This record gives sequence, C-alpha cells and structure tokens, in this order.
Amino acid sequence: MKIYSQENYQPLLQRGGFEDEQRLAIVKGIVSDVKTNGDKALFAYAEKFDDTCLTAQTIAVSQEEIDEAYRVIDKELLTSLRLAVKNILAYHSRKIMQDDVHTDELGRTTGYVVRAVEKAGIYVPGGTAPLFSSVCMGILPAKAAGVEHIYVTTPAKSGKINPATLVAAVECGAEKIFKIGGAQAIAALAYGTESVPKVNVIAGPGNIFVTLAKKEVYGQVGIDMLAGPSEILIVCDQNANPAYVAADTLSQAEHDKLARSIVLTDSMEFALKLQTEIENQLALLPRREIAEYSLANNGGIVVLDSLSKAIDIANEVAPEHMEIYADNCDELLKGVKNAGAVFLGGYTPEPVGDYFAGPDHILPTGGTAKFFQVLNQDIFLRKMSVIKYSQKAIQADGEHIVRLAENEGLAAHANAVKVRLQK
Repeated sequence: MKIYSQENYQPLLQRGGFEDEQRLAIVKGIVSDVKTNGDKALFAYAEKFDDTCLTAQTIAVSQEEIDEAYRVIDKELLTSLRLAVKNILAYHSRKIMQDDVHTDELGRTTGYVVRAVEKAGIYVPGGTAPLFSSVCMGILPAKAAGVEHIYVTTPAKSGKINPATLVAAVECGAEKIFKIGGAQAIAALAYGTESVPKVNVIAGPGNIFVTLAKKEVYGQVGIDMLAGPSEILIVCDQNANPAYVAADTLSQAEHDKLARSIVLTDSMEFALKLQTEIENQLALLPRREIAEYSLANNGGIVVLDSLSKAIDIANEVAPEHMEIYADNCDELLKGVKNAGAVFLGGYTPEPVGDYFAGPDHILPTGGTAKFFQVLNQDIFLRKMSVIKYSQKAIQADGEHIVRLAENEGLAAHANAVKVRLQK
C-alpha cells in the first residue's frame, strides 16, 4: 500500500461518479422492458443473468425453501443472527419521529403528523459474498418505522438463494422474498408486475446497474440513496496499533476491486509500520486477489502535518465509513461534518457496525454523505402538514393572506379567504 505525502495525496481522493452512459443505456432498456412486459421480462433476465428459470409460481421463495434453509443453517450462526436482529431493531426503535401539532391562543393549529409508507422494497446484493447482514440492515429500519408490507428481492444463482439470506429475511419479518436481482428487480419494485407488488420506497445497496436503476426510477418511488463501492477512511495517531489499523483497512479492501481504503496519519514512523503490517496480513487473506487490487488502485496511506488537517480532508472526502483511532478521538469527532458512520477508538472496528452494534451499515458512499444520510427509519416515514384555523384566527390573519394572494394575481385564492371575512 503506497505512502503519500501532504503534497501529493490529491489523486488518491478522486472518485468516479454515476455518469456511465453505456451502462445507463443498458439500465434504461431493462427498466423500460420490465415496465412494459412485467413478469415476462423478469423471467428472461433471470435466465440471462442468473441462470435461473422462473415462473409466476416460483419467483417468490416458497415455504419449503424457507424450511430447508432453516434445516441447513449453522445453529450457532442462527444464534448470532438473532442477537444481531435484536440489537438492530432495538436501535432503530429507540426514537421514532413523532407527531408535532400545536394550537395557539387564537386557535391556529399547525404542525405535522407522521405516517409510514405502506410498502417497502429491500434490495439485497447476491454477488461475490452472501450479504445476509444487509437483509437485517434493510428490513429492520422499515419494520421499526411501522411499514406494513416489506418485500425483499435478491438474485438467485442457478435458482438458489443462500440459506442465511433466506433465514435472515424471515427472522426480520419480510412478507415475501423474490428471486430477482439487478436493474430488473428495481424496475419491478418501482412499477409492479403480475407477481411483484409496486412499492413506495426502495432501499438497499447494489452494484452500478442497481444504483443506476434506482436513479432512473426515483420519482416513481422514493429511494434511500445512490450507493457506490464500499470505502473506509481511517484517521489515526502514532499510538494506534498498526495490526488493528491494517485489519480494518483490509476489511473494506476485500469487498471488491473498486473498494477504497485510505489511512490518514500524522506519523511517518506509524505509516511505515502500517505498510509492513498490511502486507503481512494481506498474504493470509482468502480474498487476497481482490484486496490487493483494491489497495493498489484505490488505497493509500497519507502522512500529514496534523490530525486536524486529516479531519479537514475527511470532511471533503465524506467517506462511507470513518474510523478515528487516536488518543483524542472524542475531541476530533466534534470537527467531523460529513461521513456515513464514524467509529471511535481502538476497539470499534467497522465490522462492529456492519453486523451487531445496531446502527445501520447501509451508508452513503462516493462523497454523497454530504447530502444523503445513513439508512434509518425516517426513510420510510413521511411528515404530513396539518393546519386548522378557528374563526378568530382567520379574522386575525385574513387581511394579510388576501393581500399576498392578490399581489400574486390569484384572485380566487384571495376570494377563498374573503368570503370567510364577511359578516
């Protein structure tokens, strides 16, 4: 993993966006096909991309398939999964957005009421690793919000879904699990087909085709965010344990070849130790080839004058995952403005948040943490304004409302108030 100086690190921070015209054209074609042809298109894409033959009777996971998943899943894994579900649901249920309505002395009632969306679609990737943890992180915020109907879509490879993925979906309360993935799954959730219900909000991570499809259907449905490759930025001082930081760096690098792992430190001595430790740990990884490519092309260690400079860079990068591993990590946190999730101290590696602590691991990437937020129950809730005026209130405010409406040239608006002011 290359070491950069404060003078030459800028190229390391450059990212690609979602402006991929060639792939976008493919996605547009898939979305349009599913919108027009429904199940017929879904079945064709499942066979083409996932080697899975689907029908109206087999597109949804059956009870027999669920029972089989429970039979084969490792029992200790099931125990850990259930504890994780408990923690995540408890976290998301901790403080739900509440109605806020107030009435003043003249009888002006204003505020909002909160309602959950009726249907949510949770996308779960099915690529190089079975991400059953993403099942929990997608479903449980919706469940905490009170969404009545929660559907999961995930690709079935040769007709099969990983048993842990199925069990996780059932444990979290999914109503149905559909064996579809990619842009076609997003289109099905957005527009509905003969077999897949149309939803109100789509959430969950995916590859570039999934992300572009979410971007394409946004407005037809709500979405959580536009997520790209996974990334971590670690800020650490000279007292950090190089073995810990190396392990955390590699935990993101093994995701895929586009993953990004950046370390910012104020110590060249630490940077050299870390470089050696990463090489030692990398040699032992089962997914070494992926991690090695990721670090060589998207990773680096940057040595800076100070950790305050590191925080400034972090705010510009707006990383998905950010670790602060320094003696004054709580103080440094005060300066962090843009990040998906922040992990503090030497005993809080990013996988603690990925699997167990409670906060969600579906996070904004690619710098979008400057305007997107972590997936949470609010994504599945809507505020609806509530206004109620008494006769005294309309008499008190009516003249002003009429004046404003008339000066916009909207006579009928003004008249709707005037008729109520007449004695």
